[in-house]
Amino acid sequence: MSKIGYFYTDCLVPMVGNNPYATGEENSTELSINAEVYSLPSRRLVALQLRSIFIKYKTKPFCEKLLSWVKGSNCARVIVLSSSHSYQRNDLQLRSTPFRYLLTPSMQINVQNKMKSLNWEEMEKSPCIPEINDSEFCVRIPGGGITKALYDESCSKEIQMAVLLKFVSEGDNIPDALGLVEYLNEWLQIIKPHSEDPTVPSLRWKMPSSWRLLFGSGLPPALF
Repeated sequence: MSKIGYFYTDCLVPMVGNNPYATGEENSTELSINAEVYSLPSRRLVALQLRSIFIKYKTKPFCEKLLSWVKGSNCARVIVLSSSHSYQRNDLQLRSTPFRYLLTPSMQINVQNKMKSLNWEEMEKSPCIPEINDSEFCVRIPGGGITKALYDESCSKEIQMAVLLKFVSEGDNIPDALGLVEYLNEWLQIIKPHSEDPTVPSLRWKMPSSWRLLFGSGLPPALF
Protein backbone atom coordinates (compact mmCIF):
# COMPACT_ATOMS: atom_id res chain seq x y z
CA MET A 1 0.00 0.00 0.00
CA SER A 2 1.23 3.49 -0.80
CA LYS A 3 1.19 6.34 1.69
CA ILE A 4 -1.11 9.03 0.34
CA GLY A 5 -1.27 11.46 3.26
CA TYR A 6 -1.92 11.89 6.94
CA PHE A 7 -4.86 12.52 9.25
CA TYR A 8 -4.31 15.84 10.99
CA THR A 9 -5.66 15.93 14.53
CA ASP A 10 -4.83 17.50 17.88
CA CYS A 11 -6.36 14.52 19.70
CA LEU A 12 -3.25 12.33 19.53
CA VAL A 13 0.06 12.79 21.32
CA PRO A 14 2.49 14.24 18.73
CA MET A 15 4.99 11.73 17.37
CA VAL A 16 7.56 11.58 14.61
CA GLY A 17 9.89 8.77 13.56
CA ASN A 18 11.63 7.02 10.70
CA ASN A 19 9.81 5.13 7.97
CA PRO A 20 8.55 1.92 9.64
CA TYR A 21 8.16 0.25 6.23
CA ALA A 22 11.64 1.07 4.89
CA THR A 23 12.90 -1.37 2.27
CA GLY A 24 16.36 0.16 1.81
CA GLU A 25 18.54 3.20 2.39
CA GLU A 26 16.71 5.18 -0.29
CA ASN A 27 13.48 5.39 1.76
CA SER A 28 14.70 4.75 5.32
CA THR A 29 14.93 8.47 6.14
CA GLU A 30 11.32 9.27 5.24
CA LEU A 31 9.45 10.55 8.28
CA SER A 32 6.29 9.07 9.75
CA ILE A 33 3.86 10.71 12.16
CA ASN A 34 1.04 9.71 14.51
CA ALA A 35 -1.79 9.10 12.00
CA GLU A 36 -1.11 8.24 8.37
CA VAL A 37 -3.26 7.16 5.43
CA TYR A 38 -2.39 4.42 2.93
CA SER A 39 -4.24 3.21 -0.15
CA LEU A 40 -4.52 0.20 -2.44
CA PRO A 41 -6.54 1.40 -5.46
CA SER A 42 -6.72 -2.05 -7.05
CA ARG A 43 -8.77 -3.25 -4.03
CA ARG A 44 -10.57 0.07 -3.43
CA LEU A 45 -9.00 0.04 0.01
CA VAL A 46 -7.84 2.88 2.28
CA ALA A 47 -6.15 2.31 5.63
CA LEU A 48 -5.66 4.74 8.51
CA GLN A 49 -2.92 3.72 10.92
CA LEU A 50 -2.69 5.25 14.39
CA ARG A 51 0.72 5.17 16.09
CA SER A 52 0.15 7.28 19.18
CA ILE A 53 -2.02 7.40 22.28
CA PHE A 54 -4.97 9.74 22.80
CA ILE A 55 -4.81 12.90 24.82
CA LYS A 56 -7.15 12.83 27.80
CA TYR A 57 -10.78 13.80 27.00
CA LYS A 58 -10.01 13.86 23.25
CA THR A 59 -11.50 10.49 22.33
CA LYS A 60 -14.99 11.73 21.43
CA PRO A 61 -13.79 14.70 19.32
CA PHE A 62 -11.50 12.33 17.42
CA CYS A 63 -14.32 9.85 16.71
CA GLU A 64 -16.55 12.67 15.47
CA LYS A 65 -13.84 14.07 13.19
CA LEU A 66 -12.88 10.65 11.84
CA LEU A 67 -16.46 9.70 11.01
CA SER A 68 -17.04 13.12 9.44
CA TRP A 69 -14.05 12.40 7.18
CA VAL A 70 -15.43 8.93 6.41
CA LYS A 71 -18.77 10.42 5.35
CA GLY A 72 -17.15 13.25 3.41
CA SER A 73 -14.93 10.79 1.54
CA ASN A 74 -17.92 8.59 0.62
CA CYS A 75 -16.36 5.47 2.13
CA ALA A 76 -18.65 2.49 1.50
CA ARG A 77 -17.86 0.92 4.88
CA VAL A 78 -15.41 1.05 7.76
CA ILE A 79 -13.55 -1.89 9.30
CA VAL A 80 -11.80 -1.41 12.63
CA LEU A 81 -9.05 -3.85 13.63
CA SER A 82 -8.69 -3.91 17.40
CA SER A 83 -8.09 -6.06 20.47
CA SER A 84 -9.36 -6.70 23.97
CA HIS A 85 -7.75 -7.90 27.20
CA SER A 86 -7.61 -11.69 27.19
CA TYR A 87 -7.65 -11.86 31.00
CA GLN A 88 -11.14 -10.34 31.10
CA ARG A 89 -12.78 -13.10 29.06
CA ASN A 90 -15.69 -15.00 30.58
CA ASP A 91 -15.93 -18.82 30.72
CA LEU A 92 -17.66 -19.09 27.34
CA GLN A 93 -15.04 -16.92 25.65
CA LEU A 94 -12.22 -18.95 27.21
CA ARG A 95 -13.58 -22.10 25.58
CA SER A 96 -13.99 -20.67 22.09
CA THR A 97 -12.05 -18.86 19.37
CA PRO A 98 -10.15 -15.70 20.45
CA PHE A 99 -11.66 -13.70 17.57
CA ARG A 100 -14.89 -11.67 17.69
CA TYR A 101 -16.78 -9.23 15.47
CA LEU A 102 -19.29 -6.42 15.90
CA LEU A 103 -21.56 -4.85 13.26
CA THR A 104 -23.46 -1.60 13.33
CA PRO A 105 -27.18 -1.98 12.44
CA SER A 106 -26.67 -0.53 8.94
CA MET A 107 -23.82 -3.00 8.34
CA GLN A 108 -25.77 -6.02 9.57
CA ILE A 109 -28.22 -5.73 6.67
CA ASN A 110 -25.43 -6.35 4.15
CA VAL A 111 -22.98 -8.77 5.77
CA GLN A 112 -24.66 -10.64 8.64
CA ASN A 113 -25.31 -13.70 6.46
CA LYS A 114 -21.68 -13.70 5.30
CA MET A 115 -20.46 -13.68 8.91
CA LYS A 116 -22.70 -16.62 9.71
CA SER A 117 -21.41 -18.56 6.71
CA LEU A 118 -17.88 -18.04 8.04
CA ASN A 119 -18.99 -19.38 11.46
CA TRP A 120 -17.67 -16.22 13.12
CA GLU A 121 -18.69 -15.39 16.67
CA GLU A 122 -20.21 -12.03 17.53
CA MET A 123 -18.91 -10.17 20.57
CA GLU A 124 -21.06 -11.19 23.53
CA LYS A 125 -22.77 -8.70 25.80
CA SER A 126 -21.68 -8.63 29.44
CA PRO A 127 -22.77 -6.73 32.59
CA CYS A 128 -22.24 -3.01 32.04
CA ILE A 129 -20.86 -2.84 35.58
CA PRO A 130 -18.55 -5.86 36.03
CA GLU A 131 -19.13 -8.20 38.98
CA ILE A 132 -22.64 -6.83 39.62
CA ASN A 133 -25.06 -9.55 38.56
CA ASP A 134 -28.19 -7.40 38.26
CA SER A 135 -26.43 -4.82 36.07
CA GLU A 136 -27.77 -4.25 32.56
CA PHE A 137 -25.96 -6.05 29.75
CA CYS A 138 -24.07 -4.18 27.04
CA VAL A 139 -21.10 -4.59 24.70
CA ARG A 140 -17.81 -4.01 26.49
CA ILE A 141 -14.33 -4.02 24.95
CA PRO A 142 -11.88 -3.73 27.87
CA GLY A 143 -8.45 -2.70 26.64
CA GLY A 144 -9.84 -1.77 23.22
CA GLY A 145 -9.04 1.95 23.40
CA ILE A 146 -11.48 4.02 21.35
CA THR A 147 -13.07 0.98 19.67
CA LYS A 148 -16.29 1.03 21.69
CA ALA A 149 -16.69 4.82 21.40
CA LEU A 150 -16.13 4.63 17.64
CA TYR A 151 -18.64 1.79 17.33
CA ASP A 152 -21.30 3.62 19.36
CA GLU A 153 -20.81 6.82 17.36
CA SER A 154 -21.11 4.87 14.10
CA CYS A 155 -24.35 3.28 15.30
CA SER A 156 -25.86 6.69 16.04
CA LYS A 157 -24.71 8.12 12.70
CA GLU A 158 -25.89 5.05 10.73
CA ILE A 159 -22.41 4.37 9.35
CA GLN A 160 -21.63 0.90 8.03
CA MET A 161 -18.91 -0.35 10.38
CA ALA A 162 -17.51 -3.73 11.34
CA VAL A 163 -15.18 -4.24 14.29
CA LEU A 164 -12.85 -7.26 14.13
CA LEU A 165 -10.92 -7.96 17.29
CA LYS A 166 -8.84 -10.56 19.07
CA PHE A 167 -8.41 -11.27 22.77
CA VAL A 168 -4.71 -10.66 23.46
CA SER A 169 -2.15 -10.39 26.25
CA GLU A 170 0.75 -7.97 26.66
CA GLY A 171 4.04 -9.09 25.14
CA ASP A 172 5.02 -10.14 21.63
CA ASN A 173 1.87 -9.36 19.64
CA ILE A 174 3.26 -10.20 16.19
CA PRO A 175 1.36 -13.54 16.07
CA ASP A 176 -1.80 -11.65 17.12
CA ALA A 177 -1.32 -9.12 14.31
CA LEU A 178 -0.86 -11.86 11.72
CA GLY A 179 -3.85 -13.78 13.10
CA LEU A 180 -6.09 -10.72 12.95
CA VAL A 181 -5.18 -9.84 9.37
CA GLU A 182 -5.81 -13.46 8.29
CA TYR A 183 -9.17 -13.23 10.06
CA LEU A 184 -9.93 -10.10 8.02
CA ASN A 185 -8.78 -11.85 4.86
CA GLU A 186 -11.22 -14.72 5.43
CA TRP A 187 -13.95 -12.19 4.78
CA LEU A 188 -12.53 -9.70 2.28
CA GLN A 189 -10.13 -11.99 0.38
CA ILE A 190 -7.62 -9.17 -0.06
CA ILE A 191 -5.03 -11.86 -0.77
CA LYS A 192 -6.20 -15.04 -2.42
CA PRO A 193 -4.98 -18.23 -0.68
CA HIS A 194 -2.72 -20.50 -2.73
CA SER A 195 -4.24 -23.70 -1.32
CA GLU A 196 -7.83 -24.91 -1.21
CA ASP A 197 -7.17 -26.57 2.17
CA PRO A 198 -8.28 -24.04 4.84
CA THR A 199 -6.01 -25.70 7.44
CA VAL A 200 -2.86 -24.95 5.44
CA PRO A 201 -1.37 -21.49 6.19
CA SER A 202 -0.75 -20.48 2.59
CA LEU A 203 -0.80 -16.69 2.92
CA ARG A 204 2.45 -14.79 2.94
CA TRP A 205 2.33 -11.39 4.62
CA LYS A 206 5.16 -8.89 4.47
CA MET A 207 6.34 -7.89 7.92
CA PRO A 208 7.41 -4.25 8.43
CA SER A 209 11.18 -3.88 8.63
CA SER A 210 10.73 -1.95 11.89
CA TRP A 211 9.46 -5.12 13.61
CA ARG A 212 13.05 -6.36 13.74
CA LEU A 213 13.62 -3.80 16.49
CA LEU A 214 10.45 -4.55 18.43
CA PHE A 215 12.47 -5.67 21.45
CA GLY A 216 15.46 -3.39 20.94
CA SER A 217 18.57 -3.82 18.85
CA GLY A 218 20.10 -6.68 20.79
CA LEU A 219 22.63 -6.88 23.57
CA PRO A 220 25.73 -4.68 23.17
CA PRO A 221 28.91 -6.76 22.64
CA ALA A 222 30.62 -4.83 25.43
CA LEU A 223 28.58 -6.82 27.95
CA PHE A 224 30.53 -9.99 27.14
